[in-house]
This record gives sequence, C-alpha cells and structure tokens, in this order.
Amino acid sequence: MPAQNHISKLKLTNFRNYAALTIDLAPGAVVFSGDNGAGKTNLLEAISFLTPGRGLRRAPYADVAREGGDGGFALHARLDGPDGQVEIGTGISGGDTAGEGGRRVRINGASARSTEDMLEWLRVVWLTPAMDALFTGPAADRRRFLDRLVLAIDPGHGQRAIDYEKAMRGRNRLLTESSRDDRWFDAIETQMAETGVAIAAARAEMVRLLAAMIDRLPDTGPFPQADIGLSGELEAEIAVAPAVDVEERFRRTLAEGRERDRAAGRTLDGPHRSDLVVRHRPKAMPAELCSTGEQKALLVGIVLSHARLTGEMSGMTPILLLDEIAAHLDSGRRAALFSILEELNCQAFMTGTDAALFSSLQGRAQFLTVDHGTVGPTEDP
Repeated sequence: MPAQNHISKLKLTNFRNYAALTIDLAPGAVVFSGDNGAGKTNLLEAISFLTPGRGLRRAPYADVAREGGDGGFALHARLDGPDGQVEIGTGISGGDTAGEGGRRVRINGASARSTEDMLEWLRVVWLTPAMDALFTGPAADRRRFLDRLVLAIDPGHGQRAIDYEKAMRGRNRLLTESSRDDRWFDAIETQMAETGVAIAAARAEMVRLLAAMIDRLPDTGPFPQADIGLSGELEAEIAVAPAVDVEERFRRTLAEGRERDRAAGRTLDGPHRSDLVVRHRPKAMPAELCSTGEQKALLVGIVLSHARLTGEMSGMTPILLLDEIAAHLDSGRRAALFSILEELNCQAFMTGTDAALFSSLQGRAQFLTVDHGTVGPTEDP
C-alpha cells in the first residue's frame, strides 16, 4: 500500500471569503459541514490549488482573490509524508491576474520553477457536483476530466497540453489572417503533430491503465464497473502504429487541410476534438443514457479507481476532494464509499450541509464546521 501524504496545516490569506484562516488537519477523512454559501467548497478549492491549473472551479484569479482585499491571495500547506514535512506556498500578488504563469509557488521556502513542481510532493483528485453532467455535457468537459486524470500520474502532460494549445492558436491566427506563409505553417504543424500525438498517447495509456484498475472492482458492487474508451483519429492510430508514423500522418493531414480549416476559421483535426467514451458495463448502456443516480455511481467508481491507480503509479496516495458527495448517495453507497476511502489510506476532504450524513465516520474522521469565514470543531453529528 502506498504511503499516505496528508495536509497537516492549511493557511489561507485573502482567498474567497477567507481574510485569514489557519486550520490543523488530521490524516484520513476530514468532513466540512455548514450552510450553503458558508465557504466549504472554497476550502476544497484552496487545496486544489496545490496542483497545476486553476483549481476545481477553473476560476480566473481575480475571482479567487477576496473581495475587498488587495487583489492577490496566498495559500500555504504543511504536508506530512513518507519523506517528512514539506512546506508548499502558492498565490498571486495584488494586481497580478495573469494566466497560469502568474501564479507563484514556493517549496520549503525556495521558488519553484513552475506549478508542476508541486506534483513531486502530492497529487490531488476531485469530484464536484458540477461534474455530475460529465457524461451528458460537451466533449470538452470530458477531455478536461481525462487530462486531469493523466496529469495525476504523468506530470509532463500539462506542459504538452499547453504547448499544443499555443501552437494551435498560432495556426488558427494564420488561418484567420489568410496567411499563405508555408514556412510558418510547416513549423507550427510539425510542433502540433509532435505534441498532439504525445497527448493522444498519454490519454490512451491512461485509459488502458484505468480500465485494468476498473476491472478489479467487484462485478456487483455499489459503484458499477465502467467500460471506457477514446474516440479520436489519433488515439485510434496510436494503438496500431508507431508514434513517428502517426506524427507524420497528422502533420500531413494538417497541411492538406489548410484550405478547409481556413474556411472554418479553426483547426478541425487533432486531439482537441477527441472524446472519452463511457458505458455502464452491467447494463451494457452508454453512460449518457443512464439515470442520474447511475451516472453518479459510475463517476464515483471511476474516480476511486483512478485514486487507487495514482497511488500505485506514483507511490503516494492522492488527496481526494469530494464536494457534496454524500447528498446524492443512499446509505449503502455512503457506507461503501467510506470503507473504500479507508482502504485507499488517503486523506479525503468531504463537504455537506448536514454532518449527520457522515455520522458513521464518528471516531474515524475529523469533523469541522464552516461558518462564513471561520472553521471550528463540529459537535457530535
């Protein structure tokens, strides 16, 4: 079993509705309860900033900084793990609302090269109510979900995605400007082919590994097995041909498709058009046609399987953020979830308006009440 990493102290400054907050945290399950709007999800969002990206809400930094503050925010976490204690800080200065590059990271007091450096010390996985529509929503949401899964075991994936997006924006700009500069197109399309195929290969490998992990779930459990796959030309080709051949074909496809793409005003081929395909295995039914409850159970099963995979691949248990997780699970599935979390040996942060939904964790979890900018111990649920 991988060693547990856990956050032992969390400090927020000018983050959302928290002017200043410091809380000590226990390993294992941590339950935040309180009224709607009290700031429970804000705490999970703060923890989600201990990994690359814009957090579980994908919010602009200007929205994250506390209203009435100086426009900046700061987060600090003390992490206890198999290698001892690590201090991680991140945030932006007032008025600095640039993109991902505008966020600074310090590890043990030293400036990190990038946010990806945090992945050396911890991995964070989350499940939020906004993801309940994952299977019925746009393909872009599923791609983003899949890429977040890949990033948890392949820290280089984030930079590949950034490089691909940057190159594609450059190509799209040439298209909309009606440029005929073949040298620029050739250079950009070569980069898109290299990074695009690498993205497709990483996604395909994640799906392969995750599918094997899902196969280890019980045939008749509270969280049904899912059949997962990828829909996309590059992903299909990478499964049967060497990457170098797929790169060359993709580069040629981009070059031959310039006039078509110029008419469309955007690039129509590539991993930015791929999709994650999920089916409910016991019912042999596409996930998007399942009931809301079945979709939630499928998603929980996928996230838990991914958490187990992340632990095995990285050698450290991920930190799980489960927002409003108990509200839409019956008592049997709640009990099964809590049991699986203990088996995973991970620190899991859960939120809910009613602490009683987590009462079976009494004595096995830390219960904290959130009340509009303050956090304190919860009376017995």
